[in-house]
Amino acid sequence: MSKTPSFDKDRDYIGFATLPEQVHRKSVKRGFEFTLMVVGESGLGKSTLINSLFLGDLYKNRQMPNVEERIEKTTKVEKKTMDIEERGVRLRLTVVDTPGFGDAINCEDSWRVCTQYIDEQFRQYFTDESGLNRRNIQDNRVHCCLYFVPPWGHSLRQMDLDLIRRLHRKVNIVLVIGKADCLNKQEVRKLKERILQDLEDNHIQLYQFPECDSDEDDDFKQQDRELKASIPFAVVGSNTILEVAGKKVRGRQYPWGVVNVEDPEHSDFIKLRTFLISTHMQDLKDTTQDVHYENFRAQCISQISQHALRERGKLKRDSISSTNGFDAAITETDRLLLQKDEEIRRMQDMLTQMQEKLKQTHLMEMKKNDSVIDV
Repeated sequence: MSKTPSFDKDRDYIGFATLPEQVHRKSVKRGFEFTLMVVGESGLGKSTLINSLFLGDLYKNRQMPNVEERIEKTTKVEKKTMDIEERGVRLRLTVVDTPGFGDAINCEDSWRVCTQYIDEQFRQYFTDESGLNRRNIQDNRVHCCLYFVPPWGHSLRQMDLDLIRRLHRKVNIVLVIGKADCLNKQEVRKLKERILQDLEDNHIQLYQFPECDSDEDDDFKQQDRELKASIPFAVVGSNTILEVAGKKVRGRQYPWGVVNVEDPEHSDFIKLRTFLISTHMQDLKDTTQDVHYENFRAQCISQISQHALRERGKLKRDSISSTNGFDAAITETDRLLLQKDEEIRRMQDMLTQMQEKLKQTHLMEMKKNDSVIDV
């Protein structure tokens, strides 16, 4: 007796259900890239927070400038890249830091370096995408901008509003209140409310969380609601491991106690890490591609088209002027023909309008006859 082939057992099985597995294997093999811009004045714990988020040390040899150097200090851009691997998944993380932002006496143009860098990365990607070799395009576009707000202010400063207003249509902005352990719970809540009110008054739109699908489980929906309610995130960072009640925690030691960075009652650190890494990293990249980059690309194409039209018009004018007496060469017969064409066009328009009126009149009469018959 012949043995039945294995594929005869599942005649209704086609096989495309394995597509997600194929995409997963290919993506894991290729690895992932993520670019994070960090903006804020010195002393707000930006470096400590980044090291706490990704469990690394990106700023080993960094030197802090003294007061004299900060007086004339200008904003610059520093890129640091690290490769992270977790459970076989590789992530190439690029952190774009902006040392000098807000440190000088005159901070009017501090935003300029940030906007120029974001536009340069968009422009480079657009150039690579328009080239012949598009197989190995390196994506250096900024996918998220963490903007640090000082905890000792009453709300957003004019310098903060100037930068956010210029960036909110170019990059996904996430506001972070640095060194939130300077405030109690009530002060944190009031500061968040004032910041959100300032954003609304100035028509500034931060990164918008996508809506949960109806088929998501209740735990995920609850987590999503908590993340949305936590904006802006009030965080505390620490690279120190302390032992509290027999447990090792990442925190900060004070004379009156320990601030546990990973305790939701003390800080929004866990919520920020969950949002930035676990749940919304891919959506940040998709929003950068589908919204911010597409806006930049549309502007570039529009500028190229306008430039081409201007060049074409210039060439046409040059060719007309190069002909000897082109206008004089137009004979009286040509002018009469042009006039006749214009009259014919006007008559055709009038005829079309008359036909439309007759058609409407005919429809009205038919409706009137129908009403008489109904009576």
